[in-house]
Amino acid sequence: MTTQHFDLITLGRSSIDLYSNDVGAPFEAITSFAAYVGGSPTNIAVGARRLGLQVALLTAVGQDKVGDFIRHFLDREGVETRYIPVKPGKRTSAVLLGIEKDRFPLVYYRDNCADMALTIDDVAAAPIAEADALEISATALYAEPSRSAAFFAAEQARRAGVTVYLDLDFRADQWHDPRAFGLAVRALLPNANVVFGTEEEINAAMLVDPADIEIFDQQISAPIIRGDVAANIDAMLARRPGPEALLVKRGAAGCTVHLDDGTVTAVPGFRVEVMNVLGAGDAFAAGVIYGRARRWDWYRAARMGNACGAIVVTRHGCANFNAYEDEALAFIQDHGGF
Repeated sequence: MTTQHFDLITLGRSSIDLYSNDVGAPFEAITSFAAYVGGSPTNIAVGARRLGLQVALLTAVGQDKVGDFIRHFLDREGVETRYIPVKPGKRTSAVLLGIEKDRFPLVYYRDNCADMALTIDDVAAAPIAEADALEISATALYAEPSRSAAFFAAEQARRAGVTVYLDLDFRADQWHDPRAFGLAVRALLPNANVVFGTEEEINAAMLVDPADIEIFDQQISAPIIRGDVAANIDAMLARRPGPEALLVKRGAAGCTVHLDDGTVTAVPGFRVEVMNVLGAGDAFAAGVIYGRARRWDWYRAARMGNACGAIVVTRHGCANFNAYEDEALAFIQDHGGF
């Protein structure tokens, strides 16, 4: 049987995302939620598929209705689901998300969750070596057997010449100790070609002294993490072997692309009316990966990423609201072009 070719395989968490319908209200005053699909690599898979790439998702779900909900949505979107194993005895995870006036609280339900039960054998069953790119969410690294599965996937991809994207995806309350996040990320960096992260995530990934790590509001989408971000960017790119590119997500300011040859390129964002910042970074990653798959230079690819992120922040949720290719290109054209 001929193996289907994928432009991208994403690996990591998946969930049902329950978004507050009471936009602007404090979390404790929410009266109803809308049900969507989420999880960083799941969002990226859907975003890249809507842009026209052939995409498969490597996650796991429980033997439950929530898992059925996720797979049904992905099938409708055209994301390949054959590599999503069902884990009896595990539960598909869920996230509750608030949209307050200027804060976006998250409450995770990931105890005994299925995607953290992903194994090396599950990875071996997917055609990673035949894909063009692999994207890994660092949330997959916080527990076994998912941690080993992610390391195995990255190793297999790098050996086959597949581009490995690592999204730092730091969720502080998922880790027993923030230093463990840094240890896991730094161990994976030799097999990563490209890294996505916010300034706070880069600080968390590269700092080793607990006195230098201060985390406030860890259940808010973007917690405060102190550190010398410029030094930490340099330290990440100086690792040998290590990534060739680090894309720093800077919200409304767009992003900066840092290459291992010392080149730094600022890529402006787009001015939009923000409803909800959740999922913006995932839409950004989908746009960048799309651009690189089209052999675009870093500036053009990052500009596409900024556009995809800008579009999704004007909407209610993440995966369900990602932009389509024509829509994103028209948005860029209407906002000054590339």
